Amino acid sequence: MSSARDTVLGRIRDALALAPTPPVVAPRDYRTGRALPDDERLALFTDRLLDYKARVHPCTADRTAEIIGEVLRELGARRIGVPAGLDARWLAGYEGEVRQDHADVPPDRLDALDAVVTASAAGCAETGTIFLDGSPDQGRRALTLVPDLHVCVVDLSTVEAGVPEAVARLAPERPTTLISGPSATSDIELERVEGVHGPRTLVVVIRTDA
Repeated sequence: MSSARDTVLGRIRDALALAPTPPVVAPRDYRTGRALPDDERLALFTDRLLDYKARVHPCTADRTAEIIGEVLRELGARRIGVPAGLDARWLAGYEGEVRQDHADVPPDRLDALDAVVTASAAGCAETGTIFLDGSPDQGRRALTLVPDLHVCVVDLSTVEAGVPEAVARLAPERPTTLISGPSATSDIELERVEGVHGPRTLVVVIRTDA
């Protein structure tokens, strides 16, 4: 004797077998082409990042290493992890231990790092979102999720006004991570808790002339 569940599932299977199956076409007519001058894009992106409680340091490209070094020193990062393709010149102002990440490094060794420094693929000013796509200068997802501090370098030239424009910069076959501020959630009493499923502190170094 069949159960009610079997009966219901059987009827669903019969209905699906008889139903026509036209191809499903997802609409892609998003609003695109929005643009903002550099100063307005920087101001909007910064405002959104600060609202998410990220720390923001705009700078010229020639000061990248100086700013990263100051940030890591201020936050007490004595041991940092970096992806294999990160520009080594960015670490010229850092005096601590640098460990290059690779796929065989286990999570507990990543957890022993004080910070991680990466580049980024793109950004969205409207939402304050940073996109990582696993490129050599950004590394694997675990590297940017396990350490408690993430210093992310963003070129203003890669920051778009809106989401469709930013997504258009990405390769759909790459593993994409979206970051909108430090990791945070709210408990049942709506108390904000940071560092739950990613870095507790996000520092964004925006290179304004790169």
